[in-house]
Amino acid sequence: MEQVMVTIQGRRFSPDIGLIERLLAENPGWGRSRLSIKLCELWDWRAPNGQLKDMACRSLLLRLEKDGQIALPARQRKSPNGYRNRSSVWVPHRTDAIESTLKALTPLQITVVVNASEQDRLFRCLLSAYHYLGLRNTVGENLKYLVYSRDGRPLACLLFGSAAWKCGARDAWIGWSASARERNLPFVANNTRFLVLPWVAVASLASHLLARIARRICADWTDKYGHGLYCLETFVDASRYRGVCYRAANWQWVGQSAGRGRNDRHHRLSVAVKDLYLYPLPRDFRHRLGDDT
Repeated sequence: MEQVMVTIQGRRFSPDIGLIERLLAENPGWGRSRLSIKLCELWDWRAPNGQLKDMACRSLLLRLEKDGQIALPARQRKSPNGYRNRSSVWVPHRTDAIESTLKALTPLQITVVVNASEQDRLFRCLLSAYHYLGLRNTVGENLKYLVYSRDGRPLACLLFGSAAWKCGARDAWIGWSASARERNLPFVANNTRFLVLPWVAVASLASHLLARIARRICADWTDKYGHGLYCLETFVDASRYRGVCYRAANWQWVGQSAGRGRNDRHHRLSVAVKDLYLYPLPRDFRHRLGDDT
């Protein structure tokens, strides 16, 4: 059988198709979840915190099935992504205007949102209702932040997730090779959503939050995933925004996207050209992300 090479979450390898077929043949009652867990155990495919990379393995299986390499068993239940992405669950919240100074709202409460919690439901409700891009499924490593005023009123939401697979301006600015990028991409996080709620008018709040998050996100990421971060990135639609808050928080403009989707590896997607901003975390970030790591 011809060797199949695939790349999943920056890891390039050749999966054992024979092993997958044998497991399916010997265990006809297994569903897709049981299969992916068993493969993770056999391959010792784990995140730095020791957790099995079940979702990455499921993505691999779906890709192999799409390419005609394997035939997966029928789904035993609806995909959980459908429930995860529902935006119809409304969580009551106050919408009266907040027009104040930043000092009057401090100390701000910046909380890491736990999946399936009440805060998570509020987070999803707010982004779905008030962000122009809405909220789509968060696949892979990610962190959600909810920001409250000192009296407990929500002010903003921030979502960080997996970095874009390729971006010419970013890759040139970092100076890493293709192999280093594949290996070290998990150490870069993308600020995919940033929402200051529309009834909040507080000067310097957005840049203040970006600066606060930049100081703590490495520790928060390490607590959740067992490894830190070396750089943050974000793509700003220049037809809508000027990136003022990112510039004020010392994020660096490094160029523009190529007008393809952030995970478009095959030049098939077309999206708006966006400004790219980066925020390096440690001073030696290029060394950590480059070929010498």
